[in-house]
Amino acid sequence: MKTLMLLSALGAVLSLPFLARPRTTDVERQIERGRYLVNAGACNDCHTPWTMGPDGPHPDPARLLSGHPGLLQLPPAPEPVGPWIMSVAATNTAWAGPWGTSFTANLTPDEETGIGSWSADTFVQALRTGKHMGIGRPILPPMPWPMYSQLEEADLRAIFAYLRSIPPIENRVPEPLPPAGTAR
Repeated sequence: MKTLMLLSALGAVLSLPFLARPRTTDVERQIERGRYLVNAGACNDCHTPWTMGPDGPHPDPARLLSGHPGLLQLPPAPEPVGPWIMSVAATNTAWAGPWGTSFTANLTPDEETGIGSWSADTFVQALRTGKHMGIGRPILPPMPWPMYSQLEEADLRAIFAYLRSIPPIENRVPEPLPPAGTAR
């Protein structure tokens, strides 16, 4: 009997940290899943402007997922040479190739310049169709939307939940530019 009481007391003591731990809500789990997917999907590599550090270029955490710096004026992209078919700006947020010049989107929840006015349905539709807001202009390279379109809807919604949880950053990204020599 003493052994049973001792084991019960020990079990109660060992479970205290578990019982005292705050419970994670479904929304918190969804946001954490989204954070994991954004990091695993390397979204920061293109949607966060790069800066130079002591170890070379890296995404700037102060501009997390804010897209191409809208105030940055770039010269025209160089023409492809030989087997090289695209070029990329030093910020890693502007890409040029046969499609023209594309600028990575502001994925922060800023209402005016990011995805703050989007619904989860709009976000899912954009990644399913490869169209801006699910109905607009094409989402251009290098965005691998065909790969993201294959994610389960719950994962796309988790990504959206995470993006809605980060700080909004006001940054108006330029519209894409057509290929050289074509009318806009």
